[in-house]
Amino acid sequence: MPHHRDRPTKTCCHCGRPFQWRRKWKDVWEEVRYCSKRCRREHRSGGSSSGQEAGGSTASGGISIASP
Repeated sequence: MPHHRDRPTKTCCHCGRPFQWRRKWKDVWEEVRYCSKRCRREHRSGGSSSGQEAGGSTASGGISIASP
């Protein structure tokens, strides 16, 4: 079983939740700012974060890097 305790973490710029390094982010980890596509999309559109909503989780399988 892998040990996930050793992975670096960051805090999402939109929702404030902590998230861990993922292998797919290995080349762009310094540019990653959001925990999910949803947070990235809402931040761009100026939407507000209301914490836990129906469904709860905001984690997605996509890469969520900040774009210039």
